[in-house]
Amino acid sequence: MLRKTLTLTAALVAGVTLAAQAVKVDPKVTTYKKVAGISGNLNSIGSDTLNNLMTFWSEGFAKHYPNVKLQVEGKGSSTAPPALIEGTAQLGPMSREMKGEELDKFEKKYGYKPTRIAVAIDALAVFVHKDNPIKELSLQEVDGIFSKTRKGGHKEIKTWGELGVQGAWGPKPLSLFGRNSASGTYGYFKEHALFKGDFKDTVKEQPGSSSVVQGITSDRFAIGYSGIGYATSGVRAVPLSDTKRYNGQAFAANYENALNGKYPLARYLYIYINRDPKKPMDPLTREFLKFVLSKDGQEIVVKDGYLPLTSKLETTELAKLK
Repeated sequence: MLRKTLTLTAALVAGVTLAAQAVKVDPKVTTYKKVAGISGNLNSIGSDTLNNLMTFWSEGFAKHYPNVKLQVEGKGSSTAPPALIEGTAQLGPMSREMKGEELDKFEKKYGYKPTRIAVAIDALAVFVHKDNPIKELSLQEVDGIFSKTRKGGHKEIKTWGELGVQGAWGPKPLSLFGRNSASGTYGYFKEHALFKGDFKDTVKEQPGSSSVVQGITSDRFAIGYSGIGYATSGVRAVPLSDTKRYNGQAFAANYENALNGKYPLARYLYIYINRDPKKPMDPLTREFLKFVLSKDGQEIVVKDGYLPLTSKLETTELAKLK
């Protein structure tokens, strides 16, 4: 489980600034060094959550290698495995791990599994309008809000008053925003916040995370979910708790709580690649991923509102590129 992995990672952290408002890249993360002979084209097909990051990384990489062209298409994590299998992309960004059937299809064609590289940490946030006074939510309440099956054990929640919000907000029905089923964010939220249950039919499914945030910004009584990197001044991330952990205490969606495992919806963001273990790795793909994992690439992660890898994690992921 990611939560356990992040908790273990926290024990290895040294010299990392763990503050929500002042996240800094671990000073032990390596600085990228340009190498000779890198040129060509790279195609990236996959996660919408990673869309901006992939674009920013490609721009940063192009400063080192002006002759490299990287095309980015972000329509959802479920589009990454077919693109890698069909060879239409060298990079498959995903906001979730590949499913068993996706791995099986890849292995059936190539005889080996795709290589998974963790490239950033995300706190999947539950957003409300900036003026909403609600202080916190439990995952069980989130399930009661978004799920029609309510496997978390909570009763159905239809109004803000049922969540303890008083005044004019109380009788107002919740307006629900979410992602569509092609999204890895949709799948992760379904598994972890809905306890593998099913979404209500009233959730307004959006094609991208920015659309979710825009919807909440324009609707005072809305609630929705997306990666923390899409936060704007028009929305607020609600601290979350799990009633079965930490005595039900709620934790903010920040770096410290993601690393130590207290924030219940922390996850890794990945780039999957097709790497034949019996052959040398494509130099262009290797150098791009080395850039992403470097201090330069991880500073881009911070600027885009996501959370950087520690030096220990960088070392682990770099080993997969050798």
